[in-house]
Amino acid sequence: MHTPEGEPIPPNTLAELRRDMERRRLVSNQIRRIEQARLQRLEQEPDDGPHAMVRLLARVIGVGIETADMLVREVLSRNMRDRRAVARYAGLTGSPDESGRKCREKGLARSGNARVRRGMIQLAWRLLMFQKNSALAQWFRARTENARGTRKTMIVALARKLLIALWRLVHEGVVPDGIVLRPAQ
Repeated sequence: MHTPEGEPIPPNTLAELRRDMERRRLVSNQIRRIEQARLQRLEQEPDDGPHAMVRLLARVIGVGIETADMLVREVLSRNMRDRRAVARYAGLTGSPDESGRKCREKGLARSGNARVRRGMIQLAWRLLMFQKNSALAQWFRARTENARGTRKTMIVALARKLLIALWRLVHEGVVPDGIVLRPAQ
C-alpha cells in the first residue's frame, strides 16, 4: 500500500488502519452472533406471543427479521388502547402549538420512541419500493404526484398509517389492502 504520491504508508498510519480493521472484524462478529441468537430463539418458540408477531411481520415483503423484531419489541407487543396511542408512542404525530387564538402545527412531535420513528420512516420508503400496488403506496403517490416539497412531510404520514396497519395486522389479523405477504413457512 502506498500514498497517492507513491510513498509507503507511514508506520503509525498503517498500525491505525490495522487496529480499525480489527475493530470492524470484532463488531461484525458480534452482530453475526446476535443475529444467529435471534434466529435460534425464533426457531425454538415459533408460536410464542412475540415470536409469532415477528414471524407474521417478516412475511410482509419489504420487512426483514431485524425490522420486525424491533417493531414487536418496541411497540407492537405493548398493550395500546387504540391506533392513536400507537402513533403517539412512536412519535409520528404532529406537535400543535396553541397560544391564545393562534393554532399552528410545529411539525413532528419529538416525544415518543425515536428508534421506532426512524425505523418506520425507513420502512415507509421501503414500502414504496417493494409494495408499489398497495393502497398505502397509491395513497402516497396520489398525494405527492403534483405537489412540490411534500414528499418528506407525507412520508411521515405514510409511516404513521403503515404502523397502524401493521398493528392491526398483528392484533386483528387484518392484512392491509394490496400488501403482499410471503408464503407461510
